[in-house]
Amino acid sequence: MGHKTKEAEKIQLIFNREAKSISVEMSKMKDQNQNSGDNSTNIQAGTVNIHGISAIEARQIALDVYNSNFMSLAGIAKDIARSRAEEITEEFINKLQQQNPIGLEQAKDPDFQHALFGVQKEYARCGDREIGELLIDILIDRSKHPTRDILQIVLNESLTVAPKLTTDQLAALSIIFLFRYTINNGINSLSTYYKYLDLHIKPFASSISNRQVSYQHLEYSGCGAISISSLELPQLIRNQYGGLFSKGLDETQFASKQFTIPRHSPIFSRCINNENNIQVNTINEEAIKTEADNHNIPESEIPKLIAMHNESMMNHEEIRDLTINGAPYMSNVFEIWSNSAMKNITLTSVGIAIGHANVKKDIGELTDLSIWIN
Repeated sequence: MGHKTKEAEKIQLIFNREAKSISVEMSKMKDQNQNSGDNSTNIQAGTVNIHGISAIEARQIALDVYNSNFMSLAGIAKDIARSRAEEITEEFINKLQQQNPIGLEQAKDPDFQHALFGVQKEYARCGDREIGELLIDILIDRSKHPTRDILQIVLNESLTVAPKLTTDQLAALSIIFLFRYTINNGINSLSTYYKYLDLHIKPFASSISNRQVSYQHLEYSGCGAISISSLELPQLIRNQYGGLFSKGLDETQFASKQFTIPRHSPIFSRCINNENNIQVNTINEEAIKTEADNHNIPESEIPKLIAMHNESMMNHEEIRDLTINGAPYMSNVFEIWSNSAMKNITLTSVGIAIGHANVKKDIGELTDLSIWIN
């Protein structure tokens, strides 16, 4: 408890010093009288501050946080650590200005300063570029949550856990997150499916490991829980994008379903994998329900549509082969998933947050984290 009190006192002293400095500067600005016309606007020379605290002030506060808290090192180690801390701080402030400039205000908040120092400290110690970029992205997300809520708590914890993970563990979190917790509604053909895999999965495909200790450490660090039950990757793909793997029904099989829906209804289409056959024109079961509602299809027909969708689907091996046909690197993903705890692990909120941030770091844009954690 004593250590925490001292840390809090240090943070408050830094804040008081910066607040006093800013107050002095404001006083100086007030003394610089200006004359102007009734309808004109006065602008003082110097840094323009829109949100109450400038990037220069935020940067200085951030460096003061580091200098006041980091352990004393000797000789060259001290210089390397400070250089890294300055590097990560500069990159964070620049990226924050671009993505969430109002987040500069967070530099005055003790809890955010604590999170920022954690990032500086970890990068000063290891100098790992991948971890540094990941921590910056998580910290920027953290800057969007000034009030204490579940997302703020999860992101704070993620900043502590992420530096404890290896490249293969981060890659595993990303792939598990994408396949188990997301559906890309823009996928409507095999070509868009392969493009999605190229953009989202390929960057991590060669990094994942089948070592049991890798997933045991993910569980230990609070990123996930390994259970006895498993979920194979072809089943996940089938559940989410099953319409891409339909074999369809021939005319005789289709007629045997005795639909009251006309054959020419938009709910049906030529089979994506066999143009002589007919398939339900949707990607998965949820989409069937949505499209049925859009086309005023009787509710009594929906179970028959779902049954047709599932009965005409490829088996797991065929789904695997067709996927690898357009994305060869997926061979390793299927292999590792099948022969490791990837198929047994469910992610915690922290695991989801880190997986989300690691994907976002690579592709640049991703749906807001609040979709999964709220």
